[in-house]
Amino acid sequence: MSRKYWLMKSEADCFSFDDLLEAPDQTTYWDGVRNFEVRNMLRDQIKVGDVVLFYHSNAKPPGIAGIAEVVKAGYPDFTAFDKDNKHFDPKSDPENPTWYMVDVRAVKKLPRFIGLPELRAQDELSEMALFRRNRLSITPVERFEFEVIKKMASKPNQQP
Repeated sequence: MSRKYWLMKSEADCFSFDDLLEAPDQTTYWDGVRNFEVRNMLRDQIKVGDVVLFYHSNAKPPGIAGIAEVVKAGYPDFTAFDKDNKHFDPKSDPENPTWYMVDVRAVKKLPRFIGLPELRAQDELSEMALFRRNRLSITPVERFEFEVIKKMASKPNQQP
């Protein structure tokens, strides 16, 4: 089965791509998802070897900072069971977990940050799920979209 591509959002002031680079083995778990559609992606679709565009949300501007890869497929999000964790969910049961997470490892920081205005200005990216489903913390990315973004990152800033 071929690898898939994803865009995963993280608030840069909570956990940035630089934080991922500084994490042990440049790896972390992607926890705290509390949306059923995204939970299903984590549980059923995102697999080891899939590629991740690491997106800084709530930044000025928001945008893509780096590339990561999935190193552990979906498993129960243990933060849902921890009463002291901000992602605690009293309805989630370890015997029948509601929420899932994956582990990701940094591959590389992009040569330059690709901001949302620049992404929107690219005609080739006009149908990107990020623009249609912008409230989701994880969206699928087509391989050609990933290649366009990689090419954009290697060129000087093309701000609209």
